[in-house]
Amino acid sequence: MVGVGAERTAEIAASVERFVRDVVIPLEQGAPRSSHGPSDDFVQALRVKAREAGVLTPHILPDGSHLSQRETAKVLIKSGLSPLGPLACNTMAPDEGNMYLLGKVGSPELKERFLKRMVAGEARSAFFMTEPAAEGGAGSDPSMMQTTCVQDGNHWVINGRKAFITGADGAKVGIIMAKSADGACMFLVDLPDPAIRIDRVLDTIDSSMPGGHSVITIDNLRVPADQMLGQSGEGFQYAQVRLSPARLSHCMRWLGACIRANEIATAYACKRQAFGKLLVDHEGVGFMLADNLIDIQQSELMIDWCASVLDSGSLGTAESSMAKVAVSEALMRIADRCVQIMGGTGVSGDTIVEQVFREIRAFRIYDGPTEVHKWSLAKKVKRDFLKANPA
Repeated sequence: MVGVGAERTAEIAASVERFVRDVVIPLEQGAPRSSHGPSDDFVQALRVKAREAGVLTPHILPDGSHLSQRETAKVLIKSGLSPLGPLACNTMAPDEGNMYLLGKVGSPELKERFLKRMVAGEARSAFFMTEPAAEGGAGSDPSMMQTTCVQDGNHWVINGRKAFITGADGAKVGIIMAKSADGACMFLVDLPDPAIRIDRVLDTIDSSMPGGHSVITIDNLRVPADQMLGQSGEGFQYAQVRLSPARLSHCMRWLGACIRANEIATAYACKRQAFGKLLVDHEGVGFMLADNLIDIQQSELMIDWCASVLDSGSLGTAESSMAKVAVSEALMRIADRCVQIMGGTGVSGDTIVEQVFREIRAFRIYDGPTEVHKWSLAKKVKRDFLKANPA
């Protein structure tokens, strides 16, 4: 991936950072939200401001080209400095990953009908892959998918159940994965649709994404055949095109949030007096801040390394798994230390530190738990060894 170069990337990232710090952060305390995320009206109001500032969907250029993954990292980290930043700048999940997928594999017709609205920040989207674990559906193992699609003339009929579908409530575009006789398939659909029912919106530990996370029933949904991505049976192939960069994008955004949380904790430690001196002068606190700097730097390097692999044209499945594990665990340590440094203030809503802690805890599970990625990497270790050392 060619990208726009270091100088132009730095300009875009600086513009995003100014916008988030000067416009978005002052709105954090008064943001209208529920336990299922900020309201759509508020998100649209933020996007009006982002559009005026020239930072709406900054990772996709006016000609439709996409920043390289390394360039995207510079920008998305800055958008993540506030939990509201990705919403305002249209770099949030699942939209950012869905836009990337459609930009890569969507037909011109699908791009015009679905992607254009998403890039403009006018339509939120949802990615319907995960299924209820209690019903034996696909969770971290998509090969267990039970949602089916059957061709009926020039339509496909989809039936099944989905769970933890981020942003489905209020979304206007859906990407649905289902299983045909050929294998996994992927479809683009307009939302809402009476055949797609939201059974409930789950109460979860995180609260940054509009629409929350829903349990869905799909009942005889008829989708025109030309709204399938690619051919029947190619769904897993397209899922990998989306999932590896999306895991890395999560790392980028939440690194930005942890950088901000560390700034808040640092300011607190450098101003708060206890036992005759500033908190930062107590080794127990100062060392935690030092450890945060180390974890932040290591996370930045891991993101940059994985992004360079993706930019080389590789799917980067193993690399994105390593980045997801290393960065999510490092960010959890950072967020936890920030709460600990700030004591009672750290668990209050007076700053974003407690929210960042909750969001990062959820991130360790979303897009694949740490243990699943380690298991996948262990299988690769064995496979590579047997290939190099045949019996």
